[in-house]
Amino acid sequence: MKRISIIFLQAVIVLIGIVALTILIRFPLTEGRAANLDLFSIYFDPFILYGYATSIAFFVALYKAFKLLGYIGQNKVFSSNAVKTLRSIKYCAIVLGVLIVAAGLYIRIAHNKDDDPAGFLAICIVTTFVSIVIATAAAIFEKILQNAIDMKSENDLTI
Repeated sequence: MKRISIIFLQAVIVLIGIVALTILIRFPLTEGRAANLDLFSIYFDPFILYGYATSIAFFVALYKAFKLLGYIGQNKVFSSNAVKTLRSIKYCAIVLGVLIVAAGLYIRIAHNKDDDPAGFLAICIVTTFVSIVIATAAAIFEKILQNAIDMKSENDLTI
């Protein structure tokens, strides 16, 4: 892959991180029930704090994807570090999916009867599906890469 492509993809990952961080900071201020609250009450709401804690897995996965692109740029894609990075991305996606499902179940069970949780639950379903797809893709790439590394080491031993 050309170096410019790697830099472009890394820039896209950084941009995704900046947009996600901006959403995490700005969204609680615009949320319906937070319209009449002070800043302390908004940012120390247990559900908002849960969202921040859940986002850690997302940002770790972004960092690992950035790191994986660095390995690709250095032509170290067939290394154990790349396999470990893909494994970390897979685990982050699984954790993120489980935490999103937990948030959806909490809202489904504990929401106010006057509120309609359908929009939030739809977002939970979509983001959980995306997490599952990313975890599956990372697992497949991890397995393919590990097989390639194993084949390479076998060929190096026979030569």
